[in-house]
Amino acid sequence: MREVYFIKQNKEKWLGIEQVIQGKIKKNPDDLSSLYINLINDLSFAQTYYPKSNTTVYLNHLSSQIFQKIYKTKRVEQNRLLYFFKTEVPLLVYQYRRYLTYAFLFFTLFTLIGVLSAIYDKNFANIILGESYVNETIENIKQGNAVGIYQSGSTWGSTIGIIFNNIGVGAKLYIYGIAGGVGTLYALLSNSVMLGSFQYFFYDYGALKDSARGIWLHGVFEIFSMVVEAMCGLILGASILFPKTFSRFNSFKNGFKDSFKIFLSTIPFTICAGIIEGYITRHALKMPLILNLIIIFGTLAIIGFYYIIYPSIVNKKTNSQINDAVL
Repeated sequence: MREVYFIKQNKEKWLGIEQVIQGKIKKNPDDLSSLYINLINDLSFAQTYYPKSNTTVYLNHLSSQIFQKIYKTKRVEQNRLLYFFKTEVPLLVYQYRRYLTYAFLFFTLFTLIGVLSAIYDKNFANIILGESYVNETIENIKQGNAVGIYQSGSTWGSTIGIIFNNIGVGAKLYIYGIAGGVGTLYALLSNSVMLGSFQYFFYDYGALKDSARGIWLHGVFEIFSMVVEAMCGLILGASILFPKTFSRFNSFKNGFKDSFKIFLSTIPFTICAGIIEGYITRHALKMPLILNLIIIFGTLAIIGFYYIIYPSIVNKKTNSQINDAVL
């Protein structure tokens, strides 16, 4: 069958599925399953006879969208909030997983730029971190208290301020994505360069080990969340630049909806990072080293599992459930 005839024969059906995905037409779970089976058949046909065609790309995208729609409309006997974190967000993270890879690559590159800048320009840390911060920290290092800066202020006051500041940084990383992702990359560059120069600054003064014992207690959740928030900004930017088969507005609407859900999932980690920084980091050098390591690697295991490993597990489980449902 010629591709033009294949498109003409199924165009109305595909447009109808788009209407369902956009919520303009309501379908029950059984009807959605039927649509999914029908669409998978069309996709298989297109992959066989038109493997490099835009039609195949379009049908693959449509299939992934209706796939999610099934599980959004399916009756689940569990708390909606639990479903959001347990199933909905992991499926979205899996769908957009390449953007998480991009965000990590840019983060690594920008952090290395910060390190190299601090190596070749001894005044770079002063410019990035501020003269007063650098001078105070140098005095703390001389006194054997590299994380002394975290011991100022009350615990609850510091915690609240830190949480709101970190949420603000994350919001900028995300919202700036509306400028085609360029704004997100700029915000990520600023924060990553600061991190790179910050860590080299401690290394240069022989306090890297002590600083790491304190900074990364809260830094794992904080920095990993920052990368995920950058991922969300890149998704938002890509939805504007690359609308695919959708109108630019509908592509942006879908991109915003999906990326905002992923962004919301970072808020609990950001809050936890603020609590750790406000209440625990100030005691970092007084704690047994083993406790520091348990917290650092424990937080890394939790957030790494949730955003890297768990999405694949949920996707496989969901695929299995759909196959069982349609057979």
